[in-house]
Amino acid sequence: MPAEWAQHAATWIAWPHNPEDWPGKFQPIPWAYAELVRHLSQVEDVHILVNDESAERRAGSILRKQGAELARVHFHRWPTDRVWLRDSGPIFVKDPKGETAITNWKFNAWAKYDNWKNDDKIPAHIAKLYKKKMQSFEPSVTLANGKQQRLVLEGGSIDTNGAGVLMTTEECLLSDVQQRNPGVSKEQLEKAFHDYLGTEQVLWLNRGCAGDDTHGHVDDISRFVGENTILTAIEPNKRDENHEPLAENLDRLKSARNLKKKPFTIKTLPMPAPMVFDGQRLPASYANFYIANDLVLVPTFNDPNDRVALNTLAECFPKRKVAGIHCTDFIWGLGALHCCTQQEPA
Repeated sequence: MPAEWAQHAATWIAWPHNPEDWPGKFQPIPWAYAELVRHLSQVEDVHILVNDESAERRAGSILRKQGAELARVHFHRWPTDRVWLRDSGPIFVKDPKGETAITNWKFNAWAKYDNWKNDDKIPAHIAKLYKKKMQSFEPSVTLANGKQQRLVLEGGSIDTNGAGVLMTTEECLLSDVQQRNPGVSKEQLEKAFHDYLGTEQVLWLNRGCAGDDTHGHVDDISRFVGENTILTAIEPNKRDENHEPLAENLDRLKSARNLKKKPFTIKTLPMPAPMVFDGQRLPASYANFYIANDLVLVPTFNDPNDRVALNTLAECFPKRKVAGIHCTDFIWGLGALHCCTQQEPA
């Protein structure tokens, strides 16, 4: 699996259509997506999933008004339940010859929601679109009773350096809460990462951030920003519920060693002040940034730490434009920029 900063052929997203994902706050969301597409379409193609022809017309009108490069936008009329393509879309990989392939992991809405069957079909739709260009694999495992079972894996639960090291959390993949793969061991998961994603080493962090609907996705807390460099979120306020889990993750990363038995370079990223809407803590985090061609898009929250986060990412990616995307309304959907995007390698 290539690193996110490797050259992209395109970014895949799904156009927002489900008001229940942003209760009472849906109106600004298509415009937030349009701003995302405006930036992305300046540097790479953007594939957008829409439910039907009328949704395509509405999305096209909004994108035109927002100034997106429509020549680089490609619509596909494939129904979705939700828009979080990081988790429901395919995870693209490269074979030893450099050819791109698709891994089609099962998606079950984070083992939490009932409506996921349209989203689970997305990788198959894309595989059919590319059938003459890309092989597609369905990762599976043999259970103790001898039965074969497709493995569940969301792209937001993993992050890779593109050179054989993958990062994830125990809370997401090993917990009994929102259990994705009952009866599947840690060792079986690591073997699947090796066989399908080319992973030689897995860094296991403990817990994710407060308010995380997915129960521990790594893309809200810790990300590779170089083959040997990890950017991880911290919360200095000891009274905040993020303080302890993020401090423990930092300790684990400082103790970790790479494939050459040397320490990683660890950089830290602040958290915004706690965001609460309608009594619910939201998973607002600057770590949910997205790396595109010559560009890094960073969620911002009208917070003093916005500037710190943008400067930190600019230091990590000095040759890329770093731009903030306002996510104060967006995060009420319990996801941000990385959650809604999926890169297709060049």
